[in-house]
Amino acid sequence: MKKQHAWPEGHWNWPITITHKHGLRCGEIIHVGGQVDLTSHGVVRHLGDLRQQTAEVMTYLGRVLEELGADLVDLVRLRCFYVNDGTGDEDEFLEMVAAGLPAGAHPAVTAIPFPYLAYEGMCVEIEAIAMRGRDNARMTRQYAPLDGLSPLPEPFAQGVRCGRMIYMSGQSPRDVNGVIIDPGDIVTQTNTVMAQHGRALNAFGAGFDDVVKINRWYGGQGGIEDFEPAALACAAHFKEPGPAATGIPIPRHAWEGMGVKIETVAMLGEDGSYLKREHVWPEGHWDWHVHLPYKHGLKCGEMIFLGGQVSINQKGCAIDPGQLTQQTKSSMENIRNILSEFGADFDDVVKVLTLYDGDCGEDALNANLPIRSSYFTDPGPTSTGVPLPELAYPGMMVEIDIDAMKE
Repeated sequence: MKKQHAWPEGHWNWPITITHKHGLRCGEIIHVGGQVDLTSHGVVRHLGDLRQQTAEVMTYLGRVLEELGADLVDLVRLRCFYVNDGTGDEDEFLEMVAAGLPAGAHPAVTAIPFPYLAYEGMCVEIEAIAMRGRDNARMTRQYAPLDGLSPLPEPFAQGVRCGRMIYMSGQSPRDVNGVIIDPGDIVTQTNTVMAQHGRALNAFGAGFDDVVKINRWYGGQGGIEDFEPAALACAAHFKEPGPAATGIPIPRHAWEGMGVKIETVAMLGEDGSYLKREHVWPEGHWDWHVHLPYKHGLKCGEMIFLGGQVSINQKGCAIDPGQLTQQTKSSMENIRNILSEFGADFDDVVKVLTLYDGDCGEDALNANLPIRSSYFTDPGPTSTGVPLPELAYPGMMVEIDIDAMKE
């Protein structure tokens, strides 16, 4: 499909040369890669200042969208990674993000606290999806009702339906007053959160069968004991073949006793009809250590969603444990194999999200970013990269989440 790329003049840059671009428009979908407060030479600005960095990042988002013929009102989803050591207030952070939105903007939003980000002093990274008609007209939106869903500050929406796409905000086990439900019980919290998704999807005339992608951010230090119970509880809401899925452990959520936050993407015909989809699982591909209904790749219309790709075997054990560089190559080859089964390749990729095991600083990022970038021809897709102290399985060093588009 025809693509338009964006790199506004004077925009921030990475300190190394890569193929990724800040924005990419393909059909009705506009992706903006993770925006951060760097200089054009890759130096962090406003060190340690979350409020100022957030304001700058929202300005950067607007510049990228403008270059692609859109604006912040066209946003349908924001995903916000921010530094929180347990003393920060997530609602206050979301109000900082909201301050950068103009009247008329009501995107879905997911905020995810991290212990640190890629560079010392960096406090926030925000990626975005916007939608504009192929004729460049603004598209009609429908919003999920607020009742019974986890609270969000204005002007964020719990869910946004635009065209055939439904983007849900990350749902959390909090009641309307912000009180944590069943603190410390991640399985019960998972069922609560999935019930919230079910209600919101139903308001759009959709259901779990219409979900094409699920991202699960669960509290834990990595390892099977953190991954398995809530993974099975979440998976029980889907029939096989299910959506593409990514599950990421984070050291802690913003509120004590909160164990999980889940976001979904669904697709539904504009007339309310079910949209056929194609699923793939390449022969010999890796598997989880327990059976889950998810598939490695799902294509619906021109949209292709991949579950987070990792370097493990068919029994859920890490290949090349602890080796970030080699695992990055293996994960990218897994992505190649999945895309190939759809008749697609790396030129069809529009967005890359990478979670990698590493400390704050250039060394960990530079051990995987140039490798990922090398698989794409310039101009390449948008990119977001975030470090974590641990991933889901022992010895696992990287998980790469891909969206692609192919007619």
